[in-house]
Order: sequence, then structure tokens, then C-alpha cells
Amino acid sequence: MDEQKKEKIWLASPHMSDECYEMQYIQEAFDSNWIAPLGTNVNEFEKELAAKTGAKHAAAMASGTSAIHMALKAAGVGKDDIVFCPTLTFSATANPIIYENATPVFIDSDYETWNMNPRLLESAFEKYGDRVKAVIVVHLYGLSADMDKIMAICNRYNVIVIEDAAEALGTYYKGKHTGTFGKFGIFSFNGNKIITTSGGGMVVSDDEERIDKIRFWSTQSREKARHYQHSELGFNYRMSNVVAGIGRGQLKVLDQRVIKKKYIFEFYKRELGKLDGVDFMPINNWNEPNYWLSVMILNGPVKPLQIMEVLEIENIESRPVWKPMHLQPFFAEHDYIGGDVSEKLFENGICLPSDTKMTDEDLERICSIIKEIW
Repeated sequence: MDEQKKEKIWLASPHMSDECYEMQYIQEAFDSNWIAPLGTNVNEFEKELAAKTGAKHAAAMASGTSAIHMALKAAGVGKDDIVFCPTLTFSATANPIIYENATPVFIDSDYETWNMNPRLLESAFEKYGDRVKAVIVVHLYGLSADMDKIMAICNRYNVIVIEDAAEALGTYYKGKHTGTFGKFGIFSFNGNKIITTSGGGMVVSDDEERIDKIRFWSTQSREKARHYQHSELGFNYRMSNVVAGIGRGQLKVLDQRVIKKKYIFEFYKRELGKLDGVDFMPINNWNEPNYWLSVMILNGPVKPLQIMEVLEIENIESRPVWKPMHLQPFFAEHDYIGGDVSEKLFENGICLPSDTKMTDEDLERICSIIKEIW
């Protein structure tokens, strides 16, 4: 019994398909000896991901971070430009702004969505005006931002929107897939995402010319010439053919993963939602999340660290909510617009184990351990 009790439960780990779809495409890469960047799997993965999300075009990248970087570059972001960014996100959202020598301005969340507050976005535009070159919108933990309001504001100021949907593949806002509202959408296939290629990302857009340009830049800006010709700065950002094979197989089970993620969230909410001071991330009637991580908020006597420490003793992984960017030492000098919503979510939030390989027994084990704290 003790051995069973100590078995590791992960926050979110890779989950290959039971049907071994991934191996079929990997084997094709080996059989063709195309163990290299680019290839049939990359081309097909781009087409299949675009079709799944409703985007017209896609470019497969080595990571979600490189995908954001290329989207910023394609948006024309450069030295001293202002880019608005949510403060409540992972640093990979903000770092590429610095890569392009631009200046991030961080914007607080609202409690309704946990994402960028449209009212504060309006205030930020009033402050910075035509210095703003792009707005990065994040769909945090698979919860969509309020895209109608955000797009209306950005369109009024004629500013490009980049959607960081790294955590939101399979999430819909009013029936439309996240990542397809702005000029560019970004997805991540890191090991902890809802589907994974071990590492990798994708840029989607309806602008074929910009996607072609991203492919060019991310393949070392190598021009069509017999010799190696480079007239622009290049990047080694393209996805490998083997990794893309994993992605093609994983994409076949995305809908299953969303169903299981939702099941996990509803299990926690049912079992823990009546505890004193407990609340969960907001699910709006216009939002169809992928429930990437189940996040619980504690407004009572029990604090997130207490739960994390008890779960850790039992070999169960959990994490705090992202620490806001404006509180990070590296970004401390940059402007922040907002109040304390993101700080409160960080202080009071805990990401519960959301691994799609978990059984009901695992979920019952987690909930019983947490209940004992009360």
C-alpha cells in the first residue's frame, strides 16, 4: 500500500497515443532516411494543424518561443517599439520582445478571464498611442481571453495582434479556435502541453506571404542560389521531420485529451469546490477551454504552499500559478498597467496535477490528501 501511495503523479507529462499513431510517422521518416530538418512530416503537420484550427497557413518551428519571435519579426516589431503583453504568463511570451530590441509594457488580468483586461488595454493605448507596434494576447491555462473586446480595441488603433495560444490548442472562443483571431497565432508542443512533440511550436496565419517569410527567416534566410546566399539575418528555428511525425500522431488524439482534461477539472471541482475558501479558474459561457491545467484558488486559511508541500511528500507534482512578469527581476524596469489581480492569482493559486494518464484512483488519492489539510 505504501509503495502505491508513493507512485509519482505528474503535473502534466507527455502522453503518447494508445494506437501508436506517432510511431507510424516516425517510422516513415526512418524508412525514407529523412532524419533531418524539414520533410514530409513537417509539411503535412503544418497542413493538418492549420486545418484543425481553421487557419489558412502554418509554419512549424523548433519551439513556441521561436514561433513568437518570428511572429513579432513578421509584424515588423523592432528597436524601441512598444509591445503590450499580459503580465500573468510564462516568460517565453515576453522574452522574444527583447530579442527584437523592443520594449514590453505589461498589462494586468481580470478575474472574469484571468487574461488581459480589455479596460486596461484601452488605458495602455491612451498612454502610448502610436508607439505601439503589436499586442500579444495570452490564453492562459487554456482559458480564452475576451477576444471580441480585445480585437475591437486593437483594430481601432490599427495594431497587430499576436495570440499566444501555447497552452490553448483545442480551446474555442465563441465557436472559433483560439490563435485565429489575430494576425498570428502561436502554439507550443512542449512536453507538458496537451499534445507534444517533445519540443516544438507553430505559427498560424491567414497571410500566406508572411508565413512564407517566416519559413525563410527560420531556415537561416537561405536564398535560392547554387551557393549559400544570405541577404537577411537568419535563424535556425525549423522543426525536424522526426519531431513533426510525433506531432501528426498526437494531433489525432487531441480531442480525446481535451475530454480527459475537462474530466479532471470537473472531478476536482466536484470533490474540492465546497471546501472553505476554495474556488476554481473561471469557465465562461462563451469559452470552451481545453482545461490544460486545473487551477484552484484559495481565499481561506489554507495556502497554496501548504498543499504543494503535502503533495510533494506524497510524490505528487503541483505548481504555483505563473509569477507575473512585472514582478520578475529581469523585467522590473518595464512599465506595468493595472492593479493587483495577477498578483493575487499568483499568491493564491495552485496548479493541480492534470496529467491525462491519471486514473480515478489517482484523482481520489490527490483529493483525499488535500481534504485532510482542512
